[in-house]
Amino acid sequence: MKRKFIINLVLLISLNLLVKPFWVFGIDRTVQNVVGAEQYGFYFALFNFSLIFNILLDLGITNYNNRNISQNQEQLSFWFSNILGIRLILGVVYFIVSMFIAWLCNYSAAQLKMLMFLTFNQFLSALILYLRSNIAGLQLFKTDSIISVLDRVIMIIICGLLLWGNITKAPFKIEWFVYSQTVSYLLTTCVAFILVLIHSKKFKLQFSTKISVKLLRHSLPFALLTLLMSLYNRIDSVMLERLLPDGGVQAGIYAQAFRISDACCMFAFLFSNLLLPMFSRMIKQRENVSGLVRIATVMMMVPVLAGAGMCVFYRKPIMDLLYYCHVEESSPIFAFLIVGFIFISLTYIYGTLLTANGSLRKLNLIAFGGMVFNIVLNLILIPRYQAFGAAIVSLATQSLTAIIQIIVAFSIFGLKFKGQTQFMLIIYVIGIVALGFITTHLPFEWLINAIMMLLLSLTLAFALKLITINDFVMILKKKNEN
Repeated sequence: MKRKFIINLVLLISLNLLVKPFWVFGIDRTVQNVVGAEQYGFYFALFNFSLIFNILLDLGITNYNNRNISQNQEQLSFWFSNILGIRLILGVVYFIVSMFIAWLCNYSAAQLKMLMFLTFNQFLSALILYLRSNIAGLQLFKTDSIISVLDRVIMIIICGLLLWGNITKAPFKIEWFVYSQTVSYLLTTCVAFILVLIHSKKFKLQFSTKISVKLLRHSLPFALLTLLMSLYNRIDSVMLERLLPDGGVQAGIYAQAFRISDACCMFAFLFSNLLLPMFSRMIKQRENVSGLVRIATVMMMVPVLAGAGMCVFYRKPIMDLLYYCHVEESSPIFAFLIVGFIFISLTYIYGTLLTANGSLRKLNLIAFGGMVFNIVLNLILIPRYQAFGAAIVSLATQSLTAIIQIIVAFSIFGLKFKGQTQFMLIIYVIGIVALGFITTHLPFEWLINAIMMLLLSLTLAFALKLITINDFVMILKKKNEN
């Protein structure tokens, strides 16, 4: 299982490293610079609003399906036929609820119009994730890796033509950005659907009340967890836009800092996509998960700590390189959010382990506490410190929920790491901080210093034997346990 994890992780990360950084920094960043902070903030707040209620599109079905198909692959045809009908009905419910609540919040006609497209995009995005859960559940990780970047590849082509192709004389509009997402999601949905259909012995779209009730009874705990986590992860920009007189601008400033940490989350999410079916199968077969948890933690933390350290020490020049305005305001926000990403990364490992184990009650209690903590603290700090206050709250929430999840996971599974691993991780953090202070005083351009810090940090990980070349060689030579 470790061998399969390493091989597919390398493929998954390689594909995403080729595509998603260009999407985030080449397309998404350029769009914000072209349309301005206020217009992008207009979109960003609405985008996050559409995310808050997108649990209604899924109700935990995707996570449940991933876990279920991983353990019972022969049931693919039965559940695929029944779940797709349920999802279409949930899509209608999600659209009505989202638009009604937006109307109650006094959103303008222009906001409601854009929200209509964003909710449709969320429906397609959720459908793609469901289709991918079937592919991953069948252990077709290479196929899943390709689908994971297909929508972004199509968006890059469309937006690239609109931004730099001189195919229109009109200046780029934020609406075009939304429409390009719609086309990309539609095409990706079609491809993913065909792939699942090929591996399904038979398919007939149907809806059964009895089966729906049974499915929702199993999946609702997953749904509640997703809703609670969406609230404390996404509500900050919505609250900024609603609570402040210059809410659009503040949401735009926050979006500048949020973009990099959110892009990094895409890669952390890849870990959970691979780990969930693996953990699920190992737990069913009563295998010890400590080894996989340890290697996943180390492989996650080594690059995350190195990258986050570099971003903290070089926060201002990074923001200055990426954006034309609001650099002074967004730089400290960026530092807080990128440190929060370290804790988010840990939740993608230990939260996934608890999800695979079916420990949804504990996860929901943690998430509920995080949501209440986040909203109350945002109500206090946003009016006083604006976007910076939201960043403080985000870091506090992410660190609190991650630490509790880790404690619960160690308690349930009796996880045992070598004391040397924990000690070396602490030394690694101290080393990264020291390298940050040293490189910022070197007489070179900041970019050279930053790259030097990153490379030295990764070299330090090998020196401390957190990761070794021999480990990779041994794992790749082992017989595939699956």
